[in-house]
Amino acid sequence: AKYLAQIIVMGVQVVGRAFARALQQEFAGTLTVSPPLQNYEHLFKVNDKSVGGSFYLQSKVVRAKERLEEELRIQAQEDREREQPPKT
Repeated sequence: AKYLAQIIVMGVQVVGRAFARALQQEFAGTLTVSPPLQNYEHLFKVNDKSVGGSFYLQSKVVRAKERLEEELRIQAQEDREREQPPKT
């Protein structure tokens, strides 16, 4: 019974840590991604050719957004790799 209780407590701790880590990542992702997306939408609309904007600048805004998304993807992948315990 003692060992069963220890196993249950360990399982709850592992699930609790994983949930806390996932929640922390979600909050961090929500806070960092929203303003750049809002900026992108604003700059894209302002540079729309139909409202007298520049297609060249609009294309640069799109490329900058793609680059930021790629960097965020790389950073998220590195964070996941860092959080995984080393394989032994």
